[in-house]
Amino acid sequence: MEFVERVRQLAGIDLSQYKRPQMERRLAHLRDRRGFSDFRSYAEALSRDASLLRELVDRVTIQVSEFFRNPERWADLRARLEVQAVAPLRAWSAGCAHGEEPYSLAILCAELGLEADIWATDVDERALEQARQGIFALRALANVSPERLRRFFEPTDEGWRVSAAVRRRVRFERHDLLADPYPRDLDLIVCRNLLIYLTDAAKQRVIAGCARALKPGGHLFVGSTEQLVGIDLCGLRLVAPFLYQKTDGP
Repeated sequence: MEFVERVRQLAGIDLSQYKRPQMERRLAHLRDRRGFSDFRSYAEALSRDASLLRELVDRVTIQVSEFFRNPERWADLRARLEVQAVAPLRAWSAGCAHGEEPYSLAILCAELGLEADIWATDVDERALEQARQGIFALRALANVSPERLRRFFEPTDEGWRVSAAVRRRVRFERHDLLADPYPRDLDLIVCRNLLIYLTDAAKQRVIAGCARALKPGGHLFVGSTEQLVGIDLCGLRLVAPFLYQKTDGP
């Protein structure tokens, strides 16, 4: 599709890797809302208007999250880290959006007294810049206890800012999960609420890449709508709901 190729050229995002019906609905809604009759004229406008392209990137990369989303799942992860703690923990938060999940992990590690090297990545540069600032509206903190709020956040005129001690634990960089090389020898990968938007083939490539990136015994933490059914888990086994561990064997 010509439109998909134009978006890849302009924004570096390969829309063909996402589930087509969902993506087409989002794109058609944007196109119609901006008054374009077809995707060809919309693509031409994207080439000329940076604000239109920015709107499209925001829409297709789905930058929605919150701290400790699905708290019971974070409790499962905490229990695994308490039993199998390594120092320092080498972790990757893939598709990190505005930073809620890598910062949640950094807070968890601080509570456990666990040193951590957390690499947080996203395809959206503007989202990463916001993540580096570490300032969040109160709605993103719905699952943050009063104790955590006092210990790990400070109020500002713009919202609540993650403490400097927590921010230092996380480094943010651009990375395309569907195109760029994966790291190696990781203890933990957090990749939540992203796989559900991918085609089966793209999802399989991500799972295989994550399995290769993990050390034996390392964990993959996925979202609470992402049961990995009907695909090759590539040596990962379910150890808690939505939490997978790499086996020692091949």
